[in-house]
Amino acid sequence: MEMITDHFDAGADRHPDNACLQGAGFSLSYAQVQADSHAIGHALTLLRFRSPHVGVLAPNHPLSFVAMLGALRAGATFVPLNARDSIDSLIWFMKFTQLSVLVLHSQYAEHAERIRAGVPTLTTVIGLDEPIAGLSIANWCREHAGQRCTVRNSLDDTALIKSSGGTTGRPKAIMQSHRALLACYRISNQFMPPAKSPAHLVVAPLTHAAGATAMALSSFGTRNVIAPSADPGVVLETIERERITHLFLPPTLIYRLLSHPDARTRDCSSLEYVIYGAAPMSVDKLREGIALWGPVFMQAYGQSEVPGVITVLTREDHMRDGKHLGSAGRPTGACEVALMDEEGRFVESGERGEIVARGELVAPGYYDNPQANAEARRFGWHHTGDIGVFDEAGYLYIVDRTKDMIISGGFNIYPSEIEQVIWAHPAVMDCAVVGLPDADWGEKVIAVIELKAGTRATAEEFIATCRDKLGSLKTPKQVLFWESLPRSPVGKVLKKDVRAQLIAQEPQA
Repeated sequence: MEMITDHFDAGADRHPDNACLQGAGFSLSYAQVQADSHAIGHALTLLRFRSPHVGVLAPNHPLSFVAMLGALRAGATFVPLNARDSIDSLIWFMKFTQLSVLVLHSQYAEHAERIRAGVPTLTTVIGLDEPIAGLSIANWCREHAGQRCTVRNSLDDTALIKSSGGTTGRPKAIMQSHRALLACYRISNQFMPPAKSPAHLVVAPLTHAAGATAMALSSFGTRNVIAPSADPGVVLETIERERITHLFLPPTLIYRLLSHPDARTRDCSSLEYVIYGAAPMSVDKLREGIALWGPVFMQAYGQSEVPGVITVLTREDHMRDGKHLGSAGRPTGACEVALMDEEGRFVESGERGEIVARGELVAPGYYDNPQANAEARRFGWHHTGDIGVFDEAGYLYIVDRTKDMIISGGFNIYPSEIEQVIWAHPAVMDCAVVGLPDADWGEKVIAVIELKAGTRATAEEFIATCRDKLGSLKTPKQVLFWESLPRSPVGKVLKKDVRAQLIAQEPQA
């Protein structure tokens, strides 16, 4: 295989009649998606672009996945755009990545002219579900039906350019090669083979994590059911009705499912894999999930720069006396993994260091950002920015992000350790621990907590528990309760925004 589309075609050729994409009022078979994506690819080649960057801006819609396949068949680089970002942020990213073709859902058609004005390289806007200036993906599928697109890319060509999310200022544009993504799909499938006819529930954005999961699972002829919404009650009802086997969610959404009253009445026995990642997960909530749904949880640790499967904590790992639940699992073999100190020296098991990786899973780098590339590739390895430690059995524990570490009184404090203690409280939905400037300590530890609906707790409870379990140094100096924590479009808690709001609320000296 040399292209992502080869991976999809392998599944489509074996399972042509299986439903590929399913939702309210529609169902597309693998044969239909294959044919439609060839039609789209053929139409794109007629535009005579040299090496186009093709973006899709849409909510979760089946044709966005088909359009992605079509762009890749045409030899283009696909630029997924997160529909939950602001229009200003999206225009900046389109301009930076020099977008030439935009596939736009009718929900965003009112912004078409503003986008055209803000992105000088953009020459073609195509409607996804309804025509824009006479062009639409749906029409292309009809007008170019039966055409095949035969453009070939090499393994090391860039397949996708993804936004880093912008949690630390302007986002970086992360290039992902066909080679890195194919390695991710191959290794992922080794760890989640279905026992029965697979059905994947698409809750996360189809242009991002859910789309990557759908692409990986396409080799099994998996039915991808697009959830009507991310409402926990709707998700649980859909799992029961559609007999879902595979589900990818960030921890925050898993917490919401577990706290929903229907979690204990809906039949979720079809679940084989509940895959989580993107952020640390509460060990206590993980135990709650295992008690409710059984041995179905699988953690995949990676980042867009090293997609998906640096390490995996398998379903079996989750059941080994619970002793490894706080870990990210063991290396998958998709790349080399090590821990390194600031001087580029490798550290031993039991010692903390930055997680570094190299090999075919590592993406080519950042688009038009040589400074970021040089910083990330120091000493010949990709630097993840995560601090970790290996135990004697080879399990990797992610201690924290380097940028989130708090230095108080000259000591390094890792917020994730404190968050695990807070998450264990039955009233807690989610939390964030950050450091704020302090004249005496350098930084002081602050905990911000989002409680479950209808529950109560006091700051004194959490301070006493943390002091008992962690000692006075790591005990928050202040505990605050917010109705909701700020989150990114993919559900990650934005500690940068938490910190900024707290600083803005601090009394001015």
